[in-house]
Amino acid sequence: MSTFTNPLKQRLAEPGALFGLWLSLGSADAAEALAHAGFDWLCIDMEHSPNDSRDVVDQLRAIAAAHLPSEPIVRVPFSDGWLVKRVLDAGARTLMFPNVQSAGDAARIVQLTQYPTEAQLDGLRGVAGMVRAAAYGMRRDYVTGANAQIATIVQIESVAALEAVDEIAATPGIDCLFIGPADLAASLGHLGDMKHPDVQAAIDKVAAAAKRAGIASGIFAIDVAGARQYAQAGINLIALAADVMWLLKATRQALQEARA
Repeated sequence: MSTFTNPLKQRLAEPGALFGLWLSLGSADAAEALAHAGFDWLCIDMEHSPNDSRDVVDQLRAIAAAHLPSEPIVRVPFSDGWLVKRVLDAGARTLMFPNVQSAGDAARIVQLTQYPTEAQLDGLRGVAGMVRAAAYGMRRDYVTGANAQIATIVQIESVAALEAVDEIAATPGIDCLFIGPADLAASLGHLGDMKHPDVQAAIDKVAAAAKRAGIASGIFAIDVAGARQYAQAGINLIALAADVMWLLKATRQALQEARA
């Protein structure tokens, strides 16, 4: 990373919408090109996309190469210590965790992102100095300053998470509650119907819990109209779409117009 600080962590604590895009293609070239588009953030997805640890490193480098303020977020597929450690050592500063069910889950996730220190002895992140995040040992202050720069986003995607949402939001070290509307709809018994009133009420509940706790909320908006609506409602971290969605939309539209 070109700088040690995490500007997205600071911006999550401020009002206003931050627009981003999901990176699902596993392509460093696509990541670099999209970083030039000016998004506030880009999410490298390891949960539902074929991104492994090497792909994450390549895309972190590609985004940094654009020299623009698109902050990479890495969504890990599960909250396992070895994987969290590997992604942080690769240089990610903002991590997203899917399907968090309880305040206990959230607290353990925070522990996984933190080095143990005198002030925070329960940190579970293993220490290694010769990693990309520490400029391969050249950034000697990395281990002493890293904890304060990690931004932790947890996804609310189930009925169980909804029931515990206030406790999850109040967990120290959580920066954002990110709503997964598709999984949330499925958990509520409305698979594929993210516009259902029950789902919309659940979205409002999560956003309100985040606001009460003084942290950010986020959501995958699917389209621009939805993104505007969520921004007006005060949701902070908004995904407009995924790279593969826009690739198919643009190419299919062009093909249909050519054939017409």
